[in-house]
Amino acid sequence: MANPETPEFLVAEAQLVLGEARRQKSERTKTVGEPIQLPGKALAIEIHRGYAWVAENTTVARKIELETGNTLQIYRGHTGPVTSIAFCDKVPFSADGSILITGSWDKTIKLWNTETKALISSTDAHSDFVKCLFVFPSLQLLVSGSSDKIVRFWDLSDAASEKPLTSMGSISSHTRPLSCIDGVAISDTSAVLYTADSMGAVKVWDLVKESGVAPRWKSALKAELSHHRTGINEMRFGRGQLWTASSDDTAQVIADPASDPVATKPSVSIPHPAAVRCILPLSVTDLAEPYLITGAGDVIRIYDVSSVQEPELVNEVDAHWHDVTALHLWVRQTVGADGKTRVEPWVISTSLDGTIRKWRLAELLTHSPPLPVDVAKVTQAAPAPQAGSTFEITEEEEQELAELLDSE
Repeated sequence: MANPETPEFLVAEAQLVLGEARRQKSERTKTVGEPIQLPGKALAIEIHRGYAWVAENTTVARKIELETGNTLQIYRGHTGPVTSIAFCDKVPFSADGSILITGSWDKTIKLWNTETKALISSTDAHSDFVKCLFVFPSLQLLVSGSSDKIVRFWDLSDAASEKPLTSMGSISSHTRPLSCIDGVAISDTSAVLYTADSMGAVKVWDLVKESGVAPRWKSALKAELSHHRTGINEMRFGRGQLWTASSDDTAQVIADPASDPVATKPSVSIPHPAAVRCILPLSVTDLAEPYLITGAGDVIRIYDVSSVQEPELVNEVDAHWHDVTALHLWVRQTVGADGKTRVEPWVISTSLDGTIRKWRLAELLTHSPPLPVDVAKVTQAAPAPQAGSTFEITEEEEQELAELLDSE
């Protein structure tokens, strides 16, 4: 939005230039990455058992077959944009052994039967938007984060019971809305939890499950990091490293602060020309390859991080015509003419352009010509929030929702 010192006609002109640049780019990239067009915009995505599960701004969650792009199931019930997706495995009635868990701007967490699409339960989880979900499968523990600045723990041991989730404790240490959560189980009764917020604070917690008839999870702050200047958009932990993507135009990695509490400075900070919305460090996946894939603006970048202190830019892909919002690994299985099953790693990207795109990892790792000057060079004025919202939101959240729902 214009500030008092910015003439409105200049803002309008910038928006027109941006809109035209995006229109041209949408034509130029309309077939790259085998695009799957969505009815809305993907606010979150998970690749689970070979399918894409999408949280949409249209208030639904969607199961998509990646090979064909066909929608297989739609989960309707939320009254606000669906922002987060997770899974609870090993339940008796589901053919694929999973319960789908969704969080929404309607402040609820809902559980779904992935076979019948039936709503199992709905929990009034927070006093503001649910922003992120994380499951510790072995602990039967769900952790949720919200714009209300609270982290809550939920019992999944009785997830199929059709009753609202049982609260098992909370953390109220953050001073800004939660943005992402990660963690690792240590034993049947302990874990390490990482929480991050919209001001760039990362907190590391020791979790211990108390005994008793109604056990709760007790948290103790182990470390607090402030290596980013502003909000953290994604966080990935694995193999002793914590990777973060931030609106301060950097992707960073830091030695595991749970093992080394004095490690409060990043091992490396990789600058980008725009806010880094998402990261995929392949080193923390089953591939265990020394590459980092990032989404900043409408470009996907691939870095060789075999030397973490000196990351090398391997490739830049003009991937979407609007901001890339998520990157995930897809292990694609195909059957050849000889009847043998072949396995190949692919990368799935989503964007505010309303598409899911598929990229063969081997091709992403090859060098390409430099990118032309494009929309990333144009300064965008924030669009006005849509009228008729049923939510009461802060100015910051209003701007975020307007950005996510921007339909240019």
